[in-house]
Order: sequence, then structure tokens, then C-alpha cells
Amino acid sequence: MSLSDRLADARKRLDTTDPTRDPTAGRPGAPRVRRRSFDPFAEVKKAVHQSLLETLGPQLYDARMTQTELESRVRSALTGAVRAESAPLTPSDRKRIAEEIADDILGYGPIQPLLRDPDITEVMVNGPNQVYVERAGRIYPADVAFVDEAHLRRTIDKIVARIGRRIDESSPMCDARLQDGSRVNAIIPPLALDGSMLTIRKFAIDPFDADDLIGFGTMTKPVADFLAACVQGRMNILVSGGTGAGKTTTLNVLSSWVPDDERIITIEDAAELQLHQEHVLRLEARPPNIERRGEVTIRDLVRNALRMRPDRIVVGEVRDAAALDMLQAMNTGHDGSICTIHANSPRDALARVETMVLMAGMELPVRAIREQMTSAFDLIVHQTRFKDGSRHITQITEVQGIEGETITLQDLFRFDQALGVDSEGRTLGQLKATGMRPRFLEKLTWRGVRVDPGLFQYERFMG
Repeated sequence: MSLSDRLADARKRLDTTDPTRDPTAGRPGAPRVRRRSFDPFAEVKKAVHQSLLETLGPQLYDARMTQTELESRVRSALTGAVRAESAPLTPSDRKRIAEEIADDILGYGPIQPLLRDPDITEVMVNGPNQVYVERAGRIYPADVAFVDEAHLRRTIDKIVARIGRRIDESSPMCDARLQDGSRVNAIIPPLALDGSMLTIRKFAIDPFDADDLIGFGTMTKPVADFLAACVQGRMNILVSGGTGAGKTTTLNVLSSWVPDDERIITIEDAAELQLHQEHVLRLEARPPNIERRGEVTIRDLVRNALRMRPDRIVVGEVRDAAALDMLQAMNTGHDGSICTIHANSPRDALARVETMVLMAGMELPVRAIREQMTSAFDLIVHQTRFKDGSRHITQITEVQGIEGETITLQDLFRFDQALGVDSEGRTLGQLKATGMRPRFLEKLTWRGVRVDPGLFQYERFMG
């Protein structure tokens, strides 16, 4: 059968599946995967790809060439290679083949269109044949796939190589980031049993501001006014919540309220914060190299930041013994610092901080640690991701003091879920004031920040 006949036959079978695409078929306990539709242009793309490599050769790896020049040459050569192909192709087929090959050479293959889609916030590759995306907080299957495991591995290698990292059997896990700042995690066999896995949390080019979060229902206008006053009044704030709850987005909004005349140092595992103040110094942790050397932790950066004359320290996430140094910073004149932590509730957040301080290896009595936390934190902002994909601030809690061995907390705002959900499963709850006023209002007044007492007026809960 000629290539023309195969193409014609393949177009009739676009909706059929190719069982050979599933490398885990028949494996005991293997998950069911969505199989990839048969690609009718596989042979044509392979021929064009090979022709392109022969035409450009070493130019693809010329370090002196800018990305714009490389893209221009690749697309020019690609257009010629597709036109030279003898197979009968429609204009739309030629365009599709050219785009897919360009994505493979210049970008990240089949997932490149997903990374360009502004509505997609996360891309999850569960092996070569199964790709999911997150839109508006919900997960959906994507109609793309890699050719095979080798194709997926080449894409992962391209991602990690661009930041000087490497992933192989001796080091089968890797955290990296794309050039635009998107956060990447990759894990390969033998740790990944059903094929290499890749997770990309996309970097927001245009970050959300307070008005956006109010529009999404994450917070209300009174809450935004109160949090802005707390930031401007140099209260120390801990943002807590589960994975994907929107902590970093909220941290970015809180940080945007820091006055322009202050020196801000941000410390992150992967740089995500986008502050628009002029005097911002950004620090990023570094993992160990292949020889297990050269690691620079969040704790190292917090210690170093204290020597850089900061007005504010903003830590993307506290997850280890850096908690001790963060407490020391907050208790030694660096008021107005902000950090995030993974936790299920405000009280759990304090328990996690306590545990991480103990990880520092210092033989400190628990009471001393709790007194340090009480002095350090003024406010805990807890955020939750709901089943419908929406993200809401569910508690704003004041850290009041310590009685005996227990830290006393007081909810200033709490999310009322008594209204349940609508017919489409969306939550109808709202963040409401509990009627309690924070004790630090007087401290805010001393610092020239006035808070409207009406913000704390009791709102009746439905439950």
C-alpha cells in the first residue's frame, strides 16, 4: 500500500485506538489509561523531522544563536521540508504537521499547546499515553499524548537540561522550572512504575490582584481592607492551607500591599512571587548537584537575608528547620514578615511550625518554642480548596497569647458553609466576621494605620 493510500485509510480511522500504545496493558494492578488515537501522520512527521535535522544540524545547538533566531530558522526550514514532502496533504494537514514538529524541536512536544493555553493552570503527564490538565480548579483529560516513553523522556531531559540539571536512574526525581518560571516536577522509572511522570504548575504571567480574589470569592472587600491594613501596619502573617489551595497567590497579593519605600527580600524554592515594588531582592534555593554537593536551603537563605538589612522577609514556604530562623527574624525587629506553610487549620499550622523548629536539632523546651511563636505571629490566614475547584480563605485567626501550655487563638473571620452548594456543585458559602475584634488594633493605631471597627461587625451564621 502506498503512502497516499495509507493516509487516506488513516483519516477514516482517526477515532480508533491503537492498543500497542499502552505499555502497561495486561500488567497486574496497572491503572487504566486513556489510549491515544492513532496518528495518521506519524510517518510523514518522522520523514520531515529527519529532513529538518539534516538541514539545520548543529545550528539547533548553537549557543551563540538567540531563541528568536533559532525559531526563525527552524520554522523557515520546516516550511520547506513540509512542502517538499511528496505525500498528498491538505493545507490544514501541512499546518498541523509543521506546528507539531516545531513544538517538538523548539518547545516541549505534545504538551506545548497546553502550556500556551492561558486557561490551563496545571499540566499532569501520567506516562506517555495519559495527560490531564487543570482548568478553573478542576481536572480534565487532555486529548494529547507522547509517541512513546522515549519521547516523554526526551522532553523531560530537555526541561531539566536547560537549568543545568540531570535526571537518570541514579537520580530519578527532579524539581525544576521552565524559562517562564513554571514549576516542574519529574519522576522516572524505576520509581515511577507505569512510565515517567511530569507535573507542571504554570507561572501566571499576569498575577491576580486583590480585586481578582474578591471577584473569585476567595475573600471579601472588608477582609481585603483588613489584610491590607495588617500588612501596612507591619503585622507578621502566616498563610496556611493544603496543596493547591492558592497560598502563593494570596501571599503575592499580601506582599503587594508592602509600601514602596521598604527593602523586601523574597526567599523561595522556585521563584514564583511577582512583586512590583522597586526595592525587591529575590533569592532562590538550590538543590544539590549530581555529586550531592552545592545545596543551598531555605534556611541558609533566611540566615543570609538577616545580614542584608531587610525591612521585610517574605518566605514562599517554610517546610524544615528554617522555621526556627524565621521565628528569630520575626522576633528581632523584622516586623511585617510573611510566610506560608502546609497545614489543615490555623492550629495545625502552629503545630507544624513547632515540629519544624524541633527539626533544627536545638534542645529547646516546648514552652519556649510556643512563646516564640506567640511573639512572632500576629495573624494566620487559612485557605482551602473546595471540591468544586474554588479556593477560599476560610479562617482569619489572631494569635493572642499563651495560657499554660496552650496557645490561644481567636477567629476574626470564618467561612460559613451552612448554605451548602448549588445545583452545579458550587459552594454558596461566604467569609463572615465573627464579631471579635483583634487585640492588635491599638498597635496598628500606633503605627499610623486606622482600621474601620465596622469591619468586625458580627454577621449571623446560618448554621
